[in-house]
Amino acid sequence: MNSAEEKRTAQALAREIRTICAAAGRPMQFMEVCGTHTMAIHASGLKSLLPGNLRLVSGPGCPVCVTEKGFIDEAILIGRKYDASLVTFGDLVRVPGSFGSLTTFRAEGGRVTVVYSPMDAITRALQESPRPTVFLGVGFETTIPTVAATLQAAGLRGVDNLFVLPAFKTIHRPLQILAAKDDLHGFLLPGHVSAIIGAGSYEYLVQDFNKPGAVAGFDPLDILVALRDLSRMAAEGRPEILNDYRRVVRNDGNPVARAIMDEVFEPADAVWRGLGVIPGSGLALRGTFTRFDARKHLPVEVPVAKDDPRCLCAAILTGSTTPDKCGLFGKECTPEDPVGPCMVSSEGTCAAYHKYGVA
Repeated sequence: MNSAEEKRTAQALAREIRTICAAAGRPMQFMEVCGTHTMAIHASGLKSLLPGNLRLVSGPGCPVCVTEKGFIDEAILIGRKYDASLVTFGDLVRVPGSFGSLTTFRAEGGRVTVVYSPMDAITRALQESPRPTVFLGVGFETTIPTVAATLQAAGLRGVDNLFVLPAFKTIHRPLQILAAKDDLHGFLLPGHVSAIIGAGSYEYLVQDFNKPGAVAGFDPLDILVALRDLSRMAAEGRPEILNDYRRVVRNDGNPVARAIMDEVFEPADAVWRGLGVIPGSGLALRGTFTRFDARKHLPVEVPVAKDDPRCLCAAILTGSTTPDKCGLFGKECTPEDPVGPCMVSSEGTCAAYHKYGVA
């Protein structure tokens, strides 16, 4: 918080939250679904302002964290078998697979390029032609429309050596599973994803599960406003879906972005770390866009991948535990030498705890 006025506002909001929680007289537990919220909460020290009977737990909103280990293995095997050029966002390169990470694959001579936009994959494909270029498709509704637009552009330009290895996820199906948990009393809903899908899309939390939700921005004051509203709704037993990020998120989201996404992708089953296979929670390439599907055109046999049984990343992603309860945390598992993806990603809960301390 940069000014005295912001600090005073934060303190006032914190007092409101403490008053509401004291009057409730019972524990309340909210899930911050988005990994960016997790980082923002820890970076700003917000947990120190909250009462003892209000607990925050992390959810499955870190796309790198929920991506299964076998996806890393599959990418590396494609790179080896077809001498393919792998293109990825930076968070993915140090996530451990069964036989190393993309970083170790690159050190062994593999072709791995980090990009900041999916459109950069077209440039890379043109540079590498005719060698196959494979974009590693990890992400939620925030980034999926940009990947869809990239494939539309690649089709128009006749780029025939660009492929996507899809591990895309959509947020509603896992939230429906988590909302059934009795120990979760409300949801701090993701700002970026909600800008695409709309605040109005979460009404099932109220209608089907009687749970409140608040869409929040990422500034400390944004988060405190949302936590105040969640506390009040949970304490009073009057759940709603509130949009506390109206400067960015509309009730109907971004219909244009969703239309682009729907033209290129269709619903598919997806594997989530910690939640297993969730029907209809992922996306696969649709119709003529299957020409870009790496699984169809660059097939490999992927052995069953097993996570280290000591790693609690899966339980952390479902709000069942916290990083400080993991025996590996800060010892065998560090950002420099991670055991699980929750310690690697810039949105990972373990990374937040390690960087900013256990709150």
